[in-house]
Amino acid sequence: MKKNLLSNKFYWILLLLVVIAVNWLAEQVPVRLDLTAEGRYTLSSPTRKLLNEIEEPVQIDILLSGELPAGFKKLAASTDDLLREFKAVGKSNIRFQFIKPGEGLNDTAKAILYDSLSRLGLNPTNIKAQTKEGEGQEERLVFPGAVVQHKGRTTAIDLLQGVSAAGGLESLNTAEALLEFKFAYAIKQLNQDTVPLIGYLVGNGQPLTYQVQDLIENVLRKNYAFRILPIDSVGLIPPVFDALIITKPTTAFSDEQKIKLDQYVMQGGKLLWMIDKLYAEMDSLQRTQNEFIAFDRALELDDLLFRYGVRINQDLLQDLNADKMPSVIGSVGGKPQIQLLPWFYSPLLSNYSGHPIAKNLDYVLTQFPNTLDTVEAKGIQKTILLASSQQARTLETPAKVSWNSVEKEEDFNTFNKSKIPVAVLLEGKFTSHYANRLSTEQRAFITAQGQTINTQSPESKMIVIADGDIALNAVTQNEGPLPMGMNPYTKFQFANRDFIQNSIEYLVDESGILETRAKDFSLRLLDQKKLEESKTNWQLINIVVPILLMIAFGWAFHYFRKLRYQHK
Repeated sequence: MKKNLLSNKFYWILLLLVVIAVNWLAEQVPVRLDLTAEGRYTLSSPTRKLLNEIEEPVQIDILLSGELPAGFKKLAASTDDLLREFKAVGKSNIRFQFIKPGEGLNDTAKAILYDSLSRLGLNPTNIKAQTKEGEGQEERLVFPGAVVQHKGRTTAIDLLQGVSAAGGLESLNTAEALLEFKFAYAIKQLNQDTVPLIGYLVGNGQPLTYQVQDLIENVLRKNYAFRILPIDSVGLIPPVFDALIITKPTTAFSDEQKIKLDQYVMQGGKLLWMIDKLYAEMDSLQRTQNEFIAFDRALELDDLLFRYGVRINQDLLQDLNADKMPSVIGSVGGKPQIQLLPWFYSPLLSNYSGHPIAKNLDYVLTQFPNTLDTVEAKGIQKTILLASSQQARTLETPAKVSWNSVEKEEDFNTFNKSKIPVAVLLEGKFTSHYANRLSTEQRAFITAQGQTINTQSPESKMIVIADGDIALNAVTQNEGPLPMGMNPYTKFQFANRDFIQNSIEYLVDESGILETRAKDFSLRLLDQKKLEESKTNWQLINIVVPILLMIAFGWAFHYFRKLRYQHK
């Protein structure tokens, strides 16, 4: 029967119908296998849930088309793979295309387009790209990002934001690991019709100057409903606030104010603390004779934080892995010679716990940070988010701050402490600091606000950072407010904005999208030593084996053909 079927001149029609049927079945019941150990091509449950809930089309324009260097080509290919997975789940509601910005436009229109992309937060990178073969290279601007449109709203994704620019292959690998989070987060932001309400607490010296311009305008107002909340303007903090931010207070908190914070936590409120326990400022160093003594601000928050499970220490952290500041190294002809040198009071912090808030982030810049310790607090889970490098030290109070804190070669040996914590996440059911301690007047005050006195919170979270400057931005005379985490001298931007935004998002978002930041993309590099040792063998295999296979195939074909016709 098989012989009769193949000998029929119309057998190809049946074969064509079978192929069409198999393709139709594959489209109706898609089967996708991810054979990578880390699940590189498997979407997380929160992402799949988000894509399944989309009711209107999402248009994604990826600005990585045309001739690109190998690194950008690899990033574009990974983006294409991811968005195909998005489309497999979201089906017709996910539409994407790769475009080359400005292609076919005149110079004026191109300049307008580039300006629009910059306003969206996509910063160009100048590269040299191959034109046509034999025509050399051309310089062009590349915007390593994407523009996402949904429900009449538009946002931009910078594929390299928060990733170190000096990490080479590791940086590109990190950028690929963050692709799912960045695209899913952008779609979630555009798809939601209501946003969490975030309060910026004032009343204890918290800054409301240009130093918080980036925090307020580019993080809080951009992504959330936002209100400035004077703590003394309310009887109790209303639970309508999904989270409160406490940024670098400089004056003491009264018992009445601490009761307000404590009862807010007991109602399930989330807090982001950014605290400078000691007074240590660059202005003080510049005004004095190159040194000063850092002293306690006496904020009166120790007892409250201790109850919640953390203690901010009365010390300053120094780290050999630090940002650079201009320093005078001598003089020539009566003119000072200035050079950028590491400023050990500005440690660059990293994440070692693998928590999605800070995983795959570039360094986070700090200024005169303190250290912290976790303490016993029943039912509270603690996760260190940021810590020093393995070459750090602490200066105990009274700490003398000076330009020349390291004078001799032997001083470097004192940087022998490792991974000293500066930021911690606390999760669980918090116990009230005022449990069984409220006076009759304090109880009457709380109940008069129409609120029940709680001694334990529901499941909640808070983040404590022992540095008040982590969310502040520098302000220069010529450029005004700079982005958060940017060094005003080198113009390098660290990942402070991403860290603060991720922290707030983790506190208020229940979708779980942030968990996708914890993805690992293993970079499997060849062993260079083994490669060099077996280089000749592999060259022979790659050259000789294909030739031998072709010869063997030709001989076998000729041999069996000869046997077939001899038999006939």
